[in-house]
Amino acid sequence: MIFRSHMHLALTEAHAAAARGEVPVGAVVAEGDRVIGRAGNRTRELNDPTAHAEMLVIRAACETLGKERLTGLDLYVTLEPCPMCAAAISNARIARLYYGAADPKSGGVGQGPRIFSHPQCHHVPEIYDGIDAAASEELLKSFFATRR
Repeated sequence: MIFRSHMHLALTEAHAAAARGEVPVGAVVAEGDRVIGRAGNRTRELNDPTAHAEMLVIRAACETLGKERLTGLDLYVTLEPCPMCAAAISNARIARLYYGAADPKSGGVGQGPRIFSHPQCHHVPEIYDGIDAAASEELLKSFFATRR
């Protein structure tokens, strides 16, 4: 099977989030070439601190498939997931996590608490970082530069 990244779609969702005044993070759940769900951050719009792109796309994919587990599926996200999202990724049984920019301040995968390394973590996805990281980093930097 030939690998096909869906990070460009996650970046599109991140740009849409920025246009809404949200922190520009986007996510996509896919099975091979089939995109099952896509979302961007909506914490401000929904007044919901859990409305991160990862949480929203996991919920959407579960609803679309009528399942509580996303076994065998891939998650693409423009920014390293926070600890909350990393725990949700584990609980959803995502097979592979692809993320763009590292998040030294709030990350929960390669930084900070490293959720997947805890013995309480029931499932650990394959992890691939740095996918289109430069584009993700630039989007985040430009977004925050306009707010400072």
